[in-house]
Amino acid sequence: MKKSPSEETGRKSGASATADPDAVEQQTQTDSEDEVARLQADIDRFRDLAMRSQADFENYKKRCVREKDDAIKYANTSLLERLVGIVDNFELGLEAARGKDEDSPIYSGMKLVLKQLQDFLTENGLQPIEAVGQKFDPNLHEAIAHEPSDKVPEEVVIRQTRRGYRFKDRLLRAPAVVVSSGPKKK
Repeated sequence: MKKSPSEETGRKSGASATADPDAVEQQTQTDSEDEVARLQADIDRFRDLAMRSQADFENYKKRCVREKDDAIKYANTSLLERLVGIVDNFELGLEAARGKDEDSPIYSGMKLVLKQLQDFLTENGLQPIEAVGQKFDPNLHEAIAHEPSDKVPEEVVIRQTRRGYRFKDRLLRAPAVVVSSGPKKK
C-alpha cells in the first residue's frame, strides 16, 4: 500500500527525533573537526606560499643589487674596447717610426704618449695578457695559426699577433696567437 507524502515526511522527522542524541552530537563534532583540519591546511598552504614569495623577493633584490654593481663595475667596457684598438694602431705607428730613427724627438714623444695611454688603461682596470710561452688555452687565447717548431713544445704559444686584455676579472679581448704544433713531421 502506497503512503501519502505527509506520512513519509512524518516518518522521516520521527526517525530523526528518535535518533540517538549521542550520534548526532558525534556527527556534529566530526564535521567541526573536519572543518578545523581543512582551515588549518589552508593556513599552512598560505603560510608556505607567503614564505616562498618572501624568499623569491629577497633573491630578486639580491640579484638586482648584483646586476647594478656589475653594471657600474663594467660601465667603461665599450670605451676601453675602442681605446684598445687605438693603442694597437699607435703601437704599429711606433714600430714603423722606430725603424727610421729612434733618436728623433717625434719617436720619443710618441713613446711617451703611448706610455701615458697604457698607464691610464691600467689605472682603469685593464691588464694586458702576456701569451707568448704560455700553454694554449681556448678560453683565453684566439689561435689564428699552428706552426711546427723544434724549439717550442706542442700546444704552447709561439708568438702573439694581437695583444689581449682583461678588464678587471673578465676577458675584454682575447690575444690572437700562433700555436706550436710540435716538431716538423718528416
